[in-house]
Amino acid sequence: VQLQASGGGMVQPGGSLRLSCAASGPSFSTYALTWFRQAPGKEREFVTAIRQSGGSTYYADSVRGRFSISRDNAKNTVYLQMNKLKPEDTAVYYCAAGRPITSTIRTTSPYDYWGQGTLVTVSS
Repeated sequence: VQLQASGGGMVQPGGSLRLSCAASGPSFSTYALTWFRQAPGKEREFVTAIRQSGGSTYYADSVRGRFSISRDNAKNTVYLQMNKLKPEDTAVYYCAAGRPITSTIRTTSPYDYWGQGTLVTVSS
């Protein structure tokens, strides 16, 4: 599976962006999908994940209520809608695919395939 993230850019605090991650390769619907982010000088951190069917979603406390993950298995694409953006959301955002169990879904280890990252900058 190859993943291509897009949609990053610069936005003012309080604004919105939607990231997309398009996948190529077989069996997209059999993978859980996730977004992580990495700010300068910091470790990569979990943002959100969605199960294969889209029936279960998981969020970091820092983005819950502001961000929303969704997937379209017919288009092999996962989306991250980001609202009420804050300067601390500034980071490179990475999408990834894997088959995690629930206890590991917020860690990087179960995700075998990673996109190249897209930069989100929140600044006035």
